[in-house]
Amino acid sequence: MNNKNLIAAIAINIFITVFEIAFGLFAGSLALISDALHNFTDVGSMGLSLWGEKVKLQKPTPLKTYGYKRAEIVIALFNALALLAVVVFIFAEAVKRLFSPAEIATGTMFTVALIALIGNGIATYLLQKGANKNLNLKSAWLHSLQDALFSLGVVAGAVIIHYTHWSIIDPLISIFLSAYLLKEVYGLIKQTVSILMESVPDDIDYAEVKNRLAGFDGVKSVEDLHIWQTDSNSRFLSAHLVVENINSGKRHDLLCTIKEALDKNFRISHMTIQMVSSDEKLKLDCNHCN
Repeated sequence: MNNKNLIAAIAINIFITVFEIAFGLFAGSLALISDALHNFTDVGSMGLSLWGEKVKLQKPTPLKTYGYKRAEIVIALFNALALLAVVVFIFAEAVKRLFSPAEIATGTMFTVALIALIGNGIATYLLQKGANKNLNLKSAWLHSLQDALFSLGVVAGAVIIHYTHWSIIDPLISIFLSAYLLKEVYGLIKQTVSILMESVPDDIDYAEVKNRLAGFDGVKSVEDLHIWQTDSNSRFLSAHLVVENINSGKRHDLLCTIKEALDKNFRISHMTIQMVSSDEKLKLDCNHCN
């Protein structure tokens, strides 16, 4: 999939966001507004995906040795904090409406949500073409699929309110959507802060990596092991290995074996490994932080 499909999906979600907020205010439906905000978050997510596809082509510079990869995480954290404030506001308004339900224009609510459902369905179809080849694009596709499901929920809510006149359904849908968004926001904030703190990626077991390194023939101990990531996909490792007294040729072979194993088993493709023998270690002033 080229970036044109991603740009088209962003445009569709921007239209849906403005459309749902405008008619949500007109119809008095918090559910529509909540769904619109969910679409708005996906505009940001898709925008990051589009930006990521372009910025990853930029080469590192002497001042930015990692390139611009971490900008994705900084922007994601900013968007998550902004969304958190909006979600809290919508949740509070929905709770108020539980005790004083407002009259809902169910016809408008149904029509707008149905149009949003169609738009989200088209966007999901466009993004699906590249989702199986690129994790970055797959995340955008999953967000779009969630949008479609949320719009379907609002459509169902409009039908229930129309036939039962239970206006309380509208704030209940808003509370449900807000709770779900809150869960997503919490996960995003946790993940972005973890990356900014250079924590070990969630799906990597630090002890397992250390044991794997220590298990290679010729390795006597593993010290100063660090594993971190700069963005969603780029993983790094640095380590100090005490090895047996072997010549440079065998050290090179050992390094190649380690590199292949780390890339294959942990998707760590960038690594810096220092190898010294026990005798060499005695001559070095090694101050390790772990």
